[in-house]
Amino acid sequence: MKKLLLIISLAAIFCSCSKQREWNREQRHQMRQDLRTYRDMVYLTDLNDVEWELFADDVAVALENDFPVYATFIEMPSVEDTVTMVVVETVVTQLEADAHNMRHLFPYRQLVAEGILPEGMSHQQIKSYYTCLAKKVDNYYNSVEQFFGTILAGNIDSTQLGTFQRQCAADFEGVVVTEIDIIETN
Repeated sequence: MKKLLLIISLAAIFCSCSKQREWNREQRHQMRQDLRTYRDMVYLTDLNDVEWELFADDVAVALENDFPVYATFIEMPSVEDTVTMVVVETVVTQLEADAHNMRHLFPYRQLVAEGILPEGMSHQQIKSYYTCLAKKVDNYYNSVEQFFGTILAGNIDSTQLGTFQRQCAADFEGVVVTEIDIIETN
């Protein structure tokens, strides 16, 4: 009888400890709310609400898997850096050079504003542009990390990526490709 009570006690302790290692609904909700501060990142600005929720879920699940005790995670001195790192890792993981993701990195409205693409393109023309750009990126960059590094470096117009954008845009009426020689001096 004593052994049975001991086993039941140990099982209860084990179950209660394992419950503490899971984030509760409020903690998950709070993390998703906190992730909204990252919505202005390059890849994330053009996600619609459904795509954003899926992305935020991926990040929250990754954080919960890496840091199962929410209270310990929140009290870490570098919690913001950790969240940023997981957000960037999730972006890089989701970022494959395909036409679907290119539209998030280089939104059509932005390309029109920059004079790369003309106003009023059809859905098929826009899809064709992003497919062209994705193929050029796939053929040029050795890895997603290298491609993402180019984006994070800043001035896309002065990179090979800017050249690819202009080359793909040249297929559409009203777009003129201008070659720019950039000479760096130190």
